[in-house]
Amino acid sequence: MRQIILISVAGLFMTITSDGGDRPRGRDFATRSEVVAQHGVAATSQPLATQVAIDILKQGGSAVDAAIAANAAIGLMEPISNGIGGDLFAIVWDAKTQKLHGLNASGRSPASLTLAEFRKRKLEFIPAFGPLPVTVPGCVDGWFELHAKFGRLPMKDVLAPAIEYATEGFPVSEIIGAGWRGGKRTFGKYPGFLDTYFPDGKGPDTGDIFRNPMLANTLQKISDGGRDEFYKGDVARTIADFMQKHGGFLSYDDLAAHTSEWVDPVSTNYCGYDVWELPPNGQGIAALQMLNVLEGFDLKAAGFGSVDYLHWFTEAKKLAFEDRARLYADMNFADVPVSKLISKEYAAERRKLIDRNKAADEYLLSLPHALEEGDTIYLTVADKDRNMVSLIQSNYRGFGSGMCPDGLGFCLQDRGQLFDLTEGRFNTYAPKKRPFHTIIPAFVTKDGKPWLCFGVMGGATQPQGHVQIIVNMIDFGMNTQEAGDAPRIVHQGSSQPTGEHMTDGGAVALESGFGKKVRDGLKERGHKLKSARGSFGGYQGIRYDAARDVYFGASESRKDGMAAGY
Repeated sequence: MRQIILISVAGLFMTITSDGGDRPRGRDFATRSEVVAQHGVAATSQPLATQVAIDILKQGGSAVDAAIAANAAIGLMEPISNGIGGDLFAIVWDAKTQKLHGLNASGRSPASLTLAEFRKRKLEFIPAFGPLPVTVPGCVDGWFELHAKFGRLPMKDVLAPAIEYATEGFPVSEIIGAGWRGGKRTFGKYPGFLDTYFPDGKGPDTGDIFRNPMLANTLQKISDGGRDEFYKGDVARTIADFMQKHGGFLSYDDLAAHTSEWVDPVSTNYCGYDVWELPPNGQGIAALQMLNVLEGFDLKAAGFGSVDYLHWFTEAKKLAFEDRARLYADMNFADVPVSKLISKEYAAERRKLIDRNKAADEYLLSLPHALEEGDTIYLTVADKDRNMVSLIQSNYRGFGSGMCPDGLGFCLQDRGQLFDLTEGRFNTYAPKKRPFHTIIPAFVTKDGKPWLCFGVMGGATQPQGHVQIIVNMIDFGMNTQEAGDAPRIVHQGSSQPTGEHMTDGGAVALESGFGKKVRDGLKERGHKLKSARGSFGGYQGIRYDAARDVYFGASESRKDGMAAGY
């Protein structure tokens, strides 16, 4: 029913016309308006880190400077998801050359750890925590690669805010704090963990001030000595000695040999928009495969939240993830057929396998269920010169391995857990090899110009989330904030490894915004529904409006963060 509402704001009255919804404008599920700004925008999952990025932009820093500063800050403030013990990937839009640049800053497995060692220990899968899944942390080298190519301010200025917050302390935010306290049960037995993150024994409550002087000292060393301090200096020696002492294989030579790799992003055109992802060892091309399959269905006519759309989406995901399980791996070790996988012709062949009225029960899977999980941060920054950066960084599995090197103030990642221990597969473990990776940044261009810089956090949720953001905006007409706030669907594979085949079809998790009618409709088509509270990812995005020459920023309502601009 149409109503006229009279509202008093600061003694002034205004009228809002309503059609019965909860919001005066936009979709009812939207949590807030987009952030609209001319000169720059930053969006992260921690408000203080967002403000750090804006401060760097105002000092004349580039989008990359601001992204590094925010990443350093959020590594301190959200250690349950990321930090300098983890890996990094980025896509950068360079306004000067009008081109996209991709950076793979993921680390490799230890040279001295062999497949035979896992056989000797009678392991079928690499453990989730402890020394065995630790790979070389790529984050710090990634920062310096990005900075050398696109930075403006000195690195000491870029890292200064994080060092100050680590020294003086910061108030812990709500969602991060809950995950932090919960980490004690999982990680408390690993060396250095409690000393680093639970110095008082209980962990921080919301609003408690947390200080990490050990991390401040490490970041100061990196600020003074550059990336070599981390990979060839005292920090590297401390990491290597710690790992040797605690039964690990990561060595000084592994750290000293590390390099990042500049790669060309790959793309598909979806309904006139070019969607860009990085090639494997990450899972980004799964989003492109899904979009290619979905392009053959009339999603707009079906409508957001319809049974048809959710069914098509789920089946497209299953098809893409079959290839993801068998074929995505370090391309220096495996000939991944990327061009074929993201081609329209291949999508047309695969689309024929979808029954429009029935869920598939069986798709090939060959990697363990660990691929479904993960904790990550994603952030995006755009500057006054129209440079934009899409950056994702992670420890994997919360705090990572739980292994915190003596006196350094951070945990080492456990990305090595994602290797396969079955011989002869693309992602089979080998020394000096990058594992399959879940973290993926994304970018969208329109007619050769930047349109959307975005990402979605959360293990196997990420490519599914990328597709939903794009479809929400392009097919369903949502704005940048609404696209992230809209209720999500996540299809999850079998909860246990089942060899070569997943024979139960997996399960569909729907957020509470989807009603009973839709749920019943999916069940009628053979989908199994399950609860997956907290598994729907996190999103940040910046859309560039070329006609108006302004940015529209958005941040995830499921996290603590925010978008801001100036």
